[in-house]
Amino acid sequence: MAYDHAEQEQLASLKSWWGQYGNLVTWVLIAALAAYAAWTGWNYYQRNQSVQAAQLYEQLEKAAGEQDKEKVQRAASDMQSKFARTAYAQMSALVAAKSAFDASDYQAAKTQLQWVIDNGRSDEYKAIAKVRLAGILLDEKAYDEGLKVLAGDFPPQFAGVVEDRKGDILVAQNKLDEARTAYQAAIEKTDQRNPGRQLMQIKLDAIGGAPAAKAV
Repeated sequence: MAYDHAEQEQLASLKSWWGQYGNLVTWVLIAALAAYAAWTGWNYYQRNQSVQAAQLYEQLEKAAGEQDKEKVQRAASDMQSKFARTAYAQMSALVAAKSAFDASDYQAAKTQLQWVIDNGRSDEYKAIAKVRLAGILLDEKAYDEGLKVLAGDFPPQFAGVVEDRKGDILVAQNKLDEARTAYQAAIEKTDQRNPGRQLMQIKLDAIGGAPAAKAV
């Protein structure tokens, strides 16, 4: 195919440009394709991880329903080692903690709850684990440790239950003035429609506290 003079000049310019920048463009394209492939592969990996984690969680729940504590603990351990980045890992640890607690294996329960606190990816799951762990520490009379677990920030919806648990620990320590303050705060931070609010009021009254002020 014959080219006229103008076309030959354009072709020569293109060849010159390609000779100067072509290799760079090729590497940019390869990098873009590699990034896309990695993104696609990661999405597939994530979907595959979620499916496998969901299947393992079903097995764990079944074992919990059958009160097979050992199987529950093994499944939770597998979940944490293989699927720690999924929500199922946090959920399985909480189920495993309850299974261990119901079997009076408090050390295993504390270990599972601490895993959620240290590795959980959700503040809500971490809050649940902290409140439950503080309850076990209360039963073990590790009062200062329990209060330490309840220190720091919590999601707003947990404010009432955290103060309530603090009140329980303070009562056990016979620190009634501080307990009254905690129960009062628990009542004020709990929605009036929450049935737990009445129990908080009963606790406050039991230690001589004044009736909680009604929310305006």
